[in-house]
Amino acid sequence: GIIIGMKFIKDLQALKAVPFTHATLKSILSKYKNPNDKIQQMVRAGEIIRIKRSLYVLGEIYNQASVSKELLANLIYGPSYVSLDYALSYYNLIPERVFEITSVTTKIAKNHHTPLGRFSYIKSPNCIYAKAIKIKTNSDGVSYMLASPEKALCDKILLTQNLKITSIKAMIEYLEYDLRIDFYGLVKFDLELIKQCMGCNYKVKLLDFLYKALQKIRIN
Repeated sequence: GIIIGMKFIKDLQALKAVPFTHATLKSILSKYKNPNDKIQQMVRAGEIIRIKRSLYVLGEIYNQASVSKELLANLIYGPSYVSLDYALSYYNLIPERVFEITSVTTKIAKNHHTPLGRFSYIKSPNCIYAKAIKIKTNSDGVSYMLASPEKALCDKILLTQNLKITSIKAMIEYLEYDLRIDFYGLVKFDLELIKQCMGCNYKVKLLDFLYKALQKIRIN
């Protein structure tokens, strides 16, 4: 029993901060007679945290590193990438700290409440979805999908319901007063990425106002 236990703890600790599936856990617990009972017992003891059906992370007992919320967002519901308010905050473009992990998906909109926070998903048209997604790697070597700063802003404007902007001036006011966006950050934007999104023929007028607003902000 002790030998099994030691090997099992070693295998568990090797997972570090990376989320894992029910199947991975069962293979680590293959020497146990009732792996599913053991899994339930481990969840109750806080040794592992159940994020959703068949997705877990290690509890603090076995893992001191923090789990990438961005990677979790990709895994909880997909295909998806992190965008919108969370990404704008990630790039320090808006002053608020955003605690809800906001993502864009091609599937129906959904919210997931988990022990590690709330994850929300907004549906995007396929063509828009596919533009300007980056693969980011954090200091632990964990990679996840995240919108570029330009795409996060396009998503925010395209996927906010009932956003009525009818001029370049109104777009600049929306960026400045509603989003409280950092204009210095906007100067670095690659306007070509906005053009790519315009190529999808979805709410093109809004994106055209954004494109021209960004050109104006650069000159000022």
